Amino acid sequence: MALFKRAPKHTGKPGEWFYCLEHRKVEEGPECPAKDRLGPYPTPEEAAHAVETVEERNEEWESDPRWRNDEK
Repeated sequence: MALFKRAPKHTGKPGEWFYCLEHRKVEEGPECPAKDRLGPYPTPEEAAHAVETVEERNEEWESDPRWRNDEK
């Protein structure tokens, strides 16, 4: 008999949508490990565009002068 229960491998809830980077597909709830997912998103359509959303946000961040460390 085990003294401690193992924590679940996956986190998330049904009704939350994720994009799995490993399988390159939209998933509902905790199908793949968190390290391989983007999300949660409120709809499967938004999850399907997760990579584009990340790219857009990265571009905004990289071009935001408040986050640049340029010497002046």
